[in-house]
Amino acid sequence: MFITRLISGIVLLAIVILTGILGGPVFLSFVALISLLGVYEFYRMLHLQRSILFYTGLGMCLVLDALLFFGKAGAADALPVLVLLIFMTLYVVSYPKLTAREVFASYTGWVYAAVLLSFLYRVRMAEGGEMLLWLVFIGAWGSDTCAYCAGRLFGKHKAFPELSPKKTLEGCIGGVVGTALIAGIYAACIRHWADASSVSVIQFGLIGMSASVISQVGDLAASAMKRNCNIKDYGKLIPGHGGILDRFDSIIFTAPLVYYLVRLFTVWTF
Repeated sequence: MFITRLISGIVLLAIVILTGILGGPVFLSFVALISLLGVYEFYRMLHLQRSILFYTGLGMCLVLDALLFFGKAGAADALPVLVLLIFMTLYVVSYPKLTAREVFASYTGWVYAAVLLSFLYRVRMAEGGEMLLWLVFIGAWGSDTCAYCAGRLFGKHKAFPELSPKKTLEGCIGGVVGTALIAGIYAACIRHWADASSVSVIQFGLIGMSASVISQVGDLAASAMKRNCNIKDYGKLIPGHGGILDRFDSIIFTAPLVYYLVRLFTVWTF
């Protein structure tokens, strides 16, 4: 089991690194693929994978990706409003076949798996995005590693006993501190090797710290949804890890946060 998890993790990481370095249509295709798979996993969790809401959600994923590809960021920002109107129209014309709970849960799932993941591409295509993108993964997967190590070494107090019995307060704090340090070191490396004097170690550290906090929220939110729906994993696509949403649950939250914090701190001029 460990070997399987390790190998699949290495393969996934290699795909992320390769597509992230290439950027452009290649990275957008990767983001589009995981978004479509994420939407499918979410709707399957709700037993709605054969409903009109599901097919509409998939179609709107492609529309979102097309808008981003053609540089229509403003239209992409407005798309969630249009999708809500479409879902409510389907609710009306299909009544009473669809319920309000199904419609709003489906809309939430689309925003969760499609809109939030699209910020991966937005970060990558921003000025300096070839460097900024890795802050998202440092804030998510780096935080997860630091929290695990800190929990194993120092963990004594349960942080969320009913939701995630293995998570400890010490592990959570270690994740935040460790991620801040990694992000700061990453900034120092950029300043030295990429000759980017505008990069601030302190700002990167703060972004890493914030990303760690929200990534842990994302992980716990995914656990809560799975518990409510009585499932262990979202899927089995990634051996040893589960589904796309199992592996990218924290990325879903860190990507938009990093995007907006970078704009706030003006690490690079957008």
